[in-house]
Amino acid sequence: MSSFYLNSHGHGRIYCRVWEPEGQPRAIVQIIHGIAEHVDRYDDFARYLNTHGILVAAEDHMGHGKSLQAGDVVGYFTGGWDAAVADSYALQQKMMETYPNVPYVLFGHSMGSFMARTRLFRYPDSGLAAAIISGTTWQPALMLKAGLMVCGLEEKKMGDKAISETITNLVFGGYNKKFKPNRTTCDWLTTEEEIVDRYVEDPLCGFDATIGLTRAMLTGIGMIQQKENLAKMKKDLPVWFLAGASDPVGNMGKGVQQAYDAFCKAGMKNVSITLYEGRHEMLNEKNRTQVYEDVLSFVDRFAK
Repeated sequence: MSSFYLNSHGHGRIYCRVWEPEGQPRAIVQIIHGIAEHVDRYDDFARYLNTHGILVAAEDHMGHGKSLQAGDVVGYFTGGWDAAVADSYALQQKMMETYPNVPYVLFGHSMGSFMARTRLFRYPDSGLAAAIISGTTWQPALMLKAGLMVCGLEEKKMGDKAISETITNLVFGGYNKKFKPNRTTCDWLTTEEEIVDRYVEDPLCGFDATIGLTRAMLTGIGMIQQKENLAKMKKDLPVWFLAGASDPVGNMGKGVQQAYDAFCKAGMKNVSITLYEGRHEMLNEKNRTQVYEDVLSFVDRFAK
């Protein structure tokens, strides 16, 4: 395992971690993590892929994990959505320079799935072999418009680096209600109570997003749902949607199906979808061994 920093397109430096297999890697998987978490949470998954000759790379987004520096605002994207996506893409460029001609697969989870989907239309000729879209959704246009309007109103009152209880409740507050009576505030993540507890106790996880970060994410979701952007994706790129059938982020599978359908309607020729028994984090669910194996099987299709 090694780590390094890249200059951010928004602010400061971005922490990058690489899990190397023994010998020459057969493929590279880049993980794009979700909101209010960090790349170290994917250590077990990365080491599993390593045992099968696959290198794993990931970066902590601005305002997250080890990219946070003294004085930084937790949960904030300086420069907005485009800057954060550019940071993520910079890691791909770095890894492809270091390992030329090694098949490269994206794995974007939750907010990271929105970032991955942005990269698919923003950089269609980047050389990706495939993409895995985990824990994603499709948002109704009216909901996005309302969310952005509330962000604008709250920003006028408090500034975009502040935390708004109104926005937090509006955007994230409904997730846990699906699983009452609640043991914690994060029961919606996974049925594995030990993993939920580790998340709750992790000082780098579970923070409330700033108004600016929420606005950036909603802006990004709007981008990836625009027909003109969907049309820009590389039509023959293999894309696999995976999610929990009881994931409230994906509207219990309905939002994932809508995203899948939109890709098909946009002319994508090699798109698949799997809804597993589980909640939001399928890599941390009770049946994660099956998910690990399925991810490996998918990546193996493109590995050397």
